[in-house]
Amino acid sequence: MKKETNTKIKVLLEMRPALDGFAGIPQEVRLLFRGLRKIDSVDVEGLLQVSNRTLARGTKARGFVWKKLSPARKFNRYSRVIVSMAEKPYENVLHVVLNYIQIQSEKIRIKIATITNVGSIQLTRFESATFEDFTWRTLFSKTLPASDFNLVSSADHRICSVPWNTLHKVGLDSLDWRGTPKYPMLDTRDFNVFIGQTPYPGRVNKNTAFVIRYHDAIPVFMPHTIADKSKHQATHFYALMSNVDSGAWFACVSEATRQDLIKIFPKVVDRAVTIYNMVSHHYFKENSSLERIPGIIRSRLSRVSPDMDFKPKFFTLREEEAFYKKHLSSKPFRYLLIVSTIEPRKNHTRLLAAWEVIKADIDPDIKLVIVGTLGWDYQQIVKGFSSWIDQGQLFMLNAVPAPDLRVLYRHATATVCPSLGEGFDFSGVESMASGGVTIASDIPVHREVYEDAAEYFDPYATMSLVNALKKVLYEQDAPQVQEFMRQRGEVVSSRYLPENILPQWESFLRNVVEINNVSKF
Repeated sequence: MKKETNTKIKVLLEMRPALDGFAGIPQEVRLLFRGLRKIDSVDVEGLLQVSNRTLARGTKARGFVWKKLSPARKFNRYSRVIVSMAEKPYENVLHVVLNYIQIQSEKIRIKIATITNVGSIQLTRFESATFEDFTWRTLFSKTLPASDFNLVSSADHRICSVPWNTLHKVGLDSLDWRGTPKYPMLDTRDFNVFIGQTPYPGRVNKNTAFVIRYHDAIPVFMPHTIADKSKHQATHFYALMSNVDSGAWFACVSEATRQDLIKIFPKVVDRAVTIYNMVSHHYFKENSSLERIPGIIRSRLSRVSPDMDFKPKFFTLREEEAFYKKHLSSKPFRYLLIVSTIEPRKNHTRLLAAWEVIKADIDPDIKLVIVGTLGWDYQQIVKGFSSWIDQGQLFMLNAVPAPDLRVLYRHATATVCPSLGEGFDFSGVESMASGGVTIASDIPVHREVYEDAAEYFDPYATMSLVNALKKVLYEQDAPQVQEFMRQRGEVVSSRYLPENILPQWESFLRNVVEINNVSKF
């Protein structure tokens, strides 16, 4: 990193996605926060906000009023913030009434302030000292190694008590009287840059450069594949429109994503750049033992869903042990791997069909290992897995920590990335970084990110994937093909290491701050 300058760039980074799962955008948010903490010229804080809950207020961010609080009262405020992220903090009857009045009046005030352009949503402080366990386990532990604990858990945060969905509602409601949406403004005067994740339903102070980390345009171009289709499409598009009209900069996770953005809003061409996702330093080549795979599978099997089981029904523990001993003890244990949320766009059914052909025609012993949380519209997808689960040929895993996932990548016969649309797609790069072989759907972003380190197939044609698997795994020159792919994978994946991506962020942040400072005068 560059030497520390006299004036650091003060960055406020939206952390809401980090409250969710292991992979995708939540993972990228954690890695970006960690990365910005490592840049000497940047001082980063996180924005704590949740989708549907009103958070308790922290201490005042501006002035000296908060300093009059005793340590006990200050700690109580921060403690109540933590509680409010899961449930309502304890209140007596008077406080319940006053709090209700305050919340309702706050909603009215926000709408009036948005309409009149007078006033903004005040952010309060959350100081992490003595609350490091909360910040670590709530925001970072699903992605980062314990060695990063001191780096990230000690960072302070700002609190937006108003729910994220409330901001969206205010913006969408404004369409009743405007041709374009108008969203509430956050008081970001203390920061040079605000980085929102995906389109952000808000505006920022004129002294703050507005940056959107833009992951993909799937809610616009593939709305049939997303959850809560009507709401998700509308909130994405209109918040994006507002961000564009607010003069926001867009740091896109791939050039394919940038081109999609420009296709929707051509006028952002000079405000949109490509800064690739960072791949976690968890993923690297190591001499792990194949013997670890059965234990990882057993310990990470998905739990029972309310509407279906993801493992066979057993009458006794002895029967269960005998089943897994039989089906996980084959040597060598060969398996195809897919790592992604289970939802229609990820194209699991195509991989399942191709795997069935390979099992029937070439390799009856090869297993299929699926790692990922349940997304949406997954019922029909999982139904196709059920008979194979019962036969001990397919294993569904969830909440797999990076050290175990690294082993799965390393020993997979191949990692398959069959998605119909992506913004970046971590799994292929993680596989390459771990010394694995990657086979990917032939979509623009895969060609861009994976380059010649992957074998490609038509995501709409089962036999195209079958032929790709045959070429990489079963033809006479397959060992040479795999060796080439591993060598190229090591080179390609290294481009996404933090040490190669962070200088791009530092340069970009300096640039937007300088331009924003000039534009004020």
